[in-house]
Amino acid sequence: MDPSLIIGLVLAFGALLAMINMEGASVMSLLLPAPMILVFGGTIAVGVATGTVRDFIHAFKAVPRAFRGDRRTAHSMIDPIVGYAEKARSEGLLALEQSLVDEKDPFLRQSLQSIADGVDAEELRTLMEDEITSTAARNRTASKFFMTLGGFAPTVGIVGTVVSLTHVLENLDQPDELGHMIAAAFVATLWGLLSANFIWLPIGGRLQRLGELEVERMTLVMEGMLAVQAGAPPQFVGERLRALVSDRPQKKSSRRGADKGAADPALTP
Repeated sequence: MDPSLIIGLVLAFGALLAMINMEGASVMSLLLPAPMILVFGGTIAVGVATGTVRDFIHAFKAVPRAFRGDRRTAHSMIDPIVGYAEKARSEGLLALEQSLVDEKDPFLRQSLQSIADGVDAEELRTLMEDEITSTAARNRTASKFFMTLGGFAPTVGIVGTVVSLTHVLENLDQPDELGHMIAAAFVATLWGLLSANFIWLPIGGRLQRLGELEVERMTLVMEGMLAVQAGAPPQFVGERLRALVSDRPQKKSSRRGADKGAADPALTP
């Protein structure tokens, strides 16, 4: 589990609460039902109106993933693929079918099944690229939905403020209540900006990043399994896949390591 979204939201709302306390204000003065119903209800409603019901359902099904993250990373797939390369070199490609039961990653399991079934390299690449493309499209749909909410929320908040100020102007004959009513009117704008920058945009950005990492992981699996199918040496497969990982741990460079890499062009991806 990667708790970055939870940590970020806790710190953001914590900073807001700290400011409220330092200003001597009350949190309850911001928790007004009417503007919150308009901002959250109206924002989600116009968000649904911009797409389809299926997009809406898919987006909110992705919310737990935004908080939970993805335990499967591109780097974590390298060792299993190298293991399959070793098994294929020693026992043959058909032996990979024995690993289907124990393999938890659906995409990797699908590639193992295709290799065991004798699918040629070109067809296997096409199948895996199509799966990557469809996965990327689904991820973009969920991310775009919350980004759209982040764009609508401030404007919906302004609409709520305008409505409240109209009510204020209708009650100018009650000067004792004007201060309270004007303050309440701007709560809608506050919740519009707050929900956009503290909720919708962070969730959308988080889903976008998780989608990018998932595509990176699937691309690594595709290149690795194609190399396994081609009978590449396990050492080459490992070096090739490590070169594809963008967030791989950085090792301290050394003259000896540099000379070794320069002397062995087979390890260069």
